[in-house]
Amino acid sequence: MKTDELREKYLAFFESKGCVRRPSDVLVPREDKTVLFTPAGMNQFKNQFLGIGPIDFTRATTCQKCIRTGDIGNVGVTAYHHTFFEMMGNFSFGDYFKQDAIHWAWEFLTEKKWLGMEPERLTVTVYQEDDEAFNIWHDEIKLSAERIRRDDEHENFWPAGAPSHGPDGVCGPCSEIYYHPASGGEEVEIWNLVFTQFNRVGDPPDNLRPLPKKNIDTGMGLERCAAVLQGVESNYEIDIMRPLCEAAGEIVGVKYDFGGKQGRPLRRIADHLRACTFAIHEGIGPGSKDAAYIIRLLLRRAFLEGYLLGHKEPFLYQLVPAVRDIMAVPYPELSQTIKSVTETICEEEEHFLGTIDRGLSKFEKLAQRAKASGGVLPGKEVFDLHQTDGFILDLTHALADDRKLTIDMNGFRRAEDEHKRKSGGGSWGVMAVGPLDAIQKDAGDTDFLAYDKMSVDAKVVGLVVNGKRVDKVSTEGTTVDVVLDRTPFYGESGGQVGDTGTIQGERSEFDVLDTQKHAGLIVHRGQLLSGSLKEGDAVVATVGESRRAGIRRAHSATHLLHHALHTVLGEHAMQRGSKVEDDVLRFDFSHGAAVQPEELLRVEDIVNERVAEGAAVNIAFMDIKQAKEAGAMALFGEKYPDKVRVVSMGDYSKELCGGTHLDNTGQVGLCKIVNEENVAAGVRRIVAYTGRRALGQVRENESLLKEVATALKTPQPQDVPRRIQQLQDELKQLKLDLSKFTKASVADRVGEFLSEAERVRDAQIVCQRVDDLDREGLRELADQLRIKGGSVAVLLATELDGKVALLAAVSKDLVKRGVKAGDCVREAAKIVGGGGGGRPDLAEAGGKDATKIEDALSKGSDVYRQALS
Repeated sequence: MKTDELREKYLAFFESKGCVRRPSDVLVPREDKTVLFTPAGMNQFKNQFLGIGPIDFTRATTCQKCIRTGDIGNVGVTAYHHTFFEMMGNFSFGDYFKQDAIHWAWEFLTEKKWLGMEPERLTVTVYQEDDEAFNIWHDEIKLSAERIRRDDEHENFWPAGAPSHGPDGVCGPCSEIYYHPASGGEEVEIWNLVFTQFNRVGDPPDNLRPLPKKNIDTGMGLERCAAVLQGVESNYEIDIMRPLCEAAGEIVGVKYDFGGKQGRPLRRIADHLRACTFAIHEGIGPGSKDAAYIIRLLLRRAFLEGYLLGHKEPFLYQLVPAVRDIMAVPYPELSQTIKSVTETICEEEEHFLGTIDRGLSKFEKLAQRAKASGGVLPGKEVFDLHQTDGFILDLTHALADDRKLTIDMNGFRRAEDEHKRKSGGGSWGVMAVGPLDAIQKDAGDTDFLAYDKMSVDAKVVGLVVNGKRVDKVSTEGTTVDVVLDRTPFYGESGGQVGDTGTIQGERSEFDVLDTQKHAGLIVHRGQLLSGSLKEGDAVVATVGESRRAGIRRAHSATHLLHHALHTVLGEHAMQRGSKVEDDVLRFDFSHGAAVQPEELLRVEDIVNERVAEGAAVNIAFMDIKQAKEAGAMALFGEKYPDKVRVVSMGDYSKELCGGTHLDNTGQVGLCKIVNEENVAAGVRRIVAYTGRRALGQVRENESLLKEVATALKTPQPQDVPRRIQQLQDELKQLKLDLSKFTKASVADRVGEFLSEAERVRDAQIVCQRVDDLDREGLRELADQLRIKGGSVAVLLATELDGKVALLAAVSKDLVKRGVKAGDCVREAAKIVGGGGGGRPDLAEAGGKDATKIEDALSKGSDVYRQALS
């Protein structure tokens, strides 16, 4: 059975059981701070499992894109480990429970209509205290007791070990289903059924409290089940993975063979490249922190695998079309970003090529120290090479073997474990109810009125101070999170910042400094200015009008900018992030090179042409499928509800957007681009001002130009370029005259300094102060002294703007004898309170204390004398 067929059969089967088919959640859940990547199918249903907010359905089924990096070292080594994989799951939120979950799993696996596995090839496990699950398997499914294994809480409970060790929160026993190959190979876990029926509260005993509504969360690895059905020994041999491994082999010039020496590195390349393609498609490019850092690490690990196989040029980017083609059935949207994904990966590879030498240099230093201290590379430093410089362990092993060194693997693993502990790698997050969740359970979702109102009467339904829910706040200056039953405030989301304003009670005043979203709540964060606030108080919530107006201008201008970029650069210039503030917008987009000045002007022209047209901004609510069919632009990596808000401007812009907008484009007033820069591989950023801020920028530029004109003594600002050119010509002539003077001055001094030089054996030492030359003049003098002096060691000093400039130079023959300019200038600089360095033949330094120049020259002379003696 093909993998695409398996995926569809699973979803269709559970649809037939009344489950709602839901799309895969995004790979990076931006609203869930407990995880970097979506690690399992249940993550998008956290609120449903916790009973928070409205529930539109009580049964669901998904095939979820996941990334886990906790066991990254096993990728390509074991038969089943991946970073990116798909997890099929079926879920119940207080609906069907253990009996149906077990019966349906058995039906799907064994019925000919579905997977048709041989029942005798299947065994199961249950939690040791879960007699209910055991009895269903034994008495109803008719499995013999020998085929049902009872395991402890570390093997068959979620989270593992929760009853004894925590964490507190929703938890429950598991039942796992194993397949035993006819070949007699190792058993394969293909399905995990989790019965979340308890809330853990405190330490044992009696700490597992039954939930009022019991839930089901199951997970079946798509690739693992496909391997079983296709009769292959590894996930990497299935129809959606082996072609990618083979393509990797063709590009790096080696043949892929599962059991061959090159099999493991090619599997790792295929896995990591697939993960990175999906992540970059969703806007998570390689970077320096959080999820972006993981993508950078995966790309570098994959590249180094090719490097070890002898391929020393970028190659990963060539595999992106293969990923698109192989995954085209479930994820046709990959084709829309293939250009930007390919360019991003290629740029990162080229960048990494430039850093490999640095990593090799670090390794060589480690190797030199190891040779001098027993031949063992310290594990902590090796892990730093792995984590910071992207050196996979195999590369370090290979380099170490060449030098007959070993690696302290115990130290490496300690460093790795510490990194995992700090980063929470592989964590599924914790399903526990916080104070805001409790408020939402009690009061329901906030009635959101920001699109229509700027001020509303409301009631306080929750207060949180320092992470704890309180009934009342009466201390002025206290920072509080206030939740109301209804609000005109916009909570930060979709790149738009949260509103500010006031919440006024009969006897209180509260300054709202920020507004955030938490699931279905709008949270007003700020300070109590006077009086007291308590749950149940009637208040008036009022948004700051001027700031909101500026945000609306900037947000509508962001849509116009997106349209203009598509027009000028092409459809690949997709939004990769944005921030919308008071008359300021920051827009990140996919593009593999700097936007040229003439392109930037054209983009700005198009935006302001659309502003001048004053087209109506129309808002419509519709089903997401209907919106996409109507041509609305959805951003990859964003999570949208079933019912979406479509913002249209004229006949040229139509986007899914939940932000606040203008009534027509003319209200933007003016849009002025102020900066364009690179922010990540394949991602550019534009910063622009709108409305009053844009007008202020234009006036500031005009004022600055007038000041420049006045300083240049030109009657009109338009004459400034001509006057600058005139001054540049004059400066060029002055530099030419100065150069002639410097050369003459240098020529005069060379003979003088050499005649006064100290002789040590067959060499000369020249240490002199020169007060009428700049650094360039010092270099010229040092070069002439080496040309005319033969075997010579030089140290020159001068005072520039109250500071000391030092320059040391050594002839090549003396460098070979161990005389180093860097040693001399370093010691001399210490005397004048500075530092510096450079090459053995030429080095420079600076200092603060010009009164000690003579002492510094004396010290330099001592250094040279000692080196020559």
